Amino acid sequence: MLFLLPAYLSENTSISHFSPVIREYIMQTDYFFVENEKTARKVIKFFAPEKKQSDLKLFLLDKYTENSDIKEAQDRMLNGQDFGLLSEAGLPCIADPGNLIVKWCHEKNIRVIPISGPSSIILALISSGFNGQEFTFNGYLPIEKGEKKKKIQYLESELQKTGYTQIFMETPYRNNALFDDLIKFLSPNTKLCIAANINDSEHEFIKTRSIKDWQKNKPELHKIPAVFVLGK
Repeated sequence: MLFLLPAYLSENTSISHFSPVIREYIMQTDYFFVENEKTARKVIKFFAPEKKQSDLKLFLLDKYTENSDIKEAQDRMLNGQDFGLLSEAGLPCIADPGNLIVKWCHEKNIRVIPISGPSSIILALISSGFNGQEFTFNGYLPIEKGEKKKKIQYLESELQKTGYTQIFMETPYRNNALFDDLIKFLSPNTKLCIAANINDSEHEFIKTRSIKDWQKNKPELHKIPAVFVLGK
């Protein structure tokens, strides 16, 4: 079996927010696909502090991974070994490369078990006040300035044309630069929700304002995990 295990969005999140079954599945196996070994060990310790870290067998699964890179793990699964799949934050396979092993499991008739947990994308959407019936997640915007401008203006035009809420992210150390581009290239009356430090009981910041209002109230987002949402 492959357990799709949620990770916390913030280390300040209370474990009471999570289902006890997560600990049960972590205790059930020593084998995990992980996007980042250091993060994965911290998440495993968070849910199951009594789990021996020395017993863990972690297989890297990031955006560069191909099936040939994890053949040893796949062979173990074909021989009956249970595995867990851990994202760096939130749910696996959303803004996360874990779908590679999930797809392979379906092809090999290996059972996939999803476990409920937080998704920063969904939590930002439901907190925004925007259309939650029809929305598009656009991943990360282009880095190059000209391409980024085109993408921002395209998302705004799609919002106006279809009414679909537009969701996107940025690498935390580029958040402030993205915010500057948003208030520069978007129309004054377009609404933007910024959801930062989601599930952090001390520092959570979720606000929806028009662009003209954001221009007067610039937040500090440098190196802070954030989701950006455009809507009506």
